[in-house]
Amino acid sequence: MKKILLLGGSAQQVVAIKTAKAMGYVTVLCDYLPDNPGQYEADVYYNVSTTDVEAVYQVALKEKVDGVLAYASDPAAFPAAVVAERLGIPTNPSESVAILGVKHKFRDFLRKHGFACPQIYTFPPSKSLDEVLDAIKDFCFPIVVKPTDSSGSKGVTMLSTPNELSRAIHNADYYSRNKILIVEEFITRGFPFVIGGDIFVWDGKIILYGEMSCLRDKDGKGLIPLGERIPGELNDFQKCRVHEELQRLISLLNIRFGELNIEILLDKEDKVHFLEVGPRAGGNMIPLQLSDAFGVDLVKANVEVAMGNDPKLHIKDISGYYMTYVLHSYMNGVFDGVDFSAEITPYIYRKVLYKVQGDKVESFDGAGKALGIIFFHFDTAEHMNRICERMDELIKVKLKP
Repeated sequence: MKKILLLGGSAQQVVAIKTAKAMGYVTVLCDYLPDNPGQYEADVYYNVSTTDVEAVYQVALKEKVDGVLAYASDPAAFPAAVVAERLGIPTNPSESVAILGVKHKFRDFLRKHGFACPQIYTFPPSKSLDEVLDAIKDFCFPIVVKPTDSSGSKGVTMLSTPNELSRAIHNADYYSRNKILIVEEFITRGFPFVIGGDIFVWDGKIILYGEMSCLRDKDGKGLIPLGERIPGELNDFQKCRVHEELQRLISLLNIRFGELNIEILLDKEDKVHFLEVGPRAGGNMIPLQLSDAFGVDLVKANVEVAMGNDPKLHIKDISGYYMTYVLHSYMNGVFDGVDFSAEITPYIYRKVLYKVQGDKVESFDGAGKALGIIFFHFDTAEHMNRICERMDELIKVKLKP
């Protein structure tokens, strides 16, 4: 039996382990967290950090794996590519994965190849505040301060003035592993939503475009993802520009296969600005949402291509409107369940809860503090959008002090 090495056993990654097992592969899991749920699903488990390239490589050698998959994990994507290259098994170029996985390298690549890109400044957190202020004195506010190696909006702060810059740097530093931070000018949007979602590549060509309109939080100034809606609201011209620039990027980086997570803005001239193109499937269960919408199984497709097989995606037209919503709380407490209004219950077709009664809940400041994902299907965009506007009223997370 062939073996697949999976890097990461979180609640969102368990689906990949279960899928690989159902496909007949022996599943080997690496994850350093002792309470990760994936260890109870995998055939073989190693308490090894997914970012420790040498340790992961030794596991891969010992188990003689035939494929490596870092499903829905930014930090593990580069180690997966390096290990696969060493073993001579299917992978995208590790150099390209490294460019996509670190924001300042990605911005440099975009500038070099003529993609739209905001003015940026990178610096270590040890840089004095006066030096940072001097370096960005010609920037137009608002600006965004963030780590260069995090995802899910962890450590990201938007500032309208320099007054809170010190706090923003401290926040970004807290979530940074490589200790390189970045300041970017905020991009004024023409299209009103962040364009999120995933694409799927096979043999160097994008075979599935899963762009969606993002829901964003209010308390975090619109920086934290709260869900996705598909179909999005791009017109044909905008959609064409997004697709062309995505394929140009994939071709330049020689990405051969797999699912990639996208975050894009269109400015007032409809220029395509890549916020992120993550070399892995999206979080918040985006692959499941897109699978539902297009009538495919993207989790299975991720396993197939990691093992060197044609994913054979037979994509269908989307019927209706699909939306996800991230359960969250802006208060700390103890989880005591969720109340769903009877008005929206008929449109919920899947609930995934990460918490059970009595679990600790932390204030929502990034994707890692999500409490679960709710999946909706509507017949019309108008109905979906009306529900979106009232989510805080229709869904209530209950907490105990």
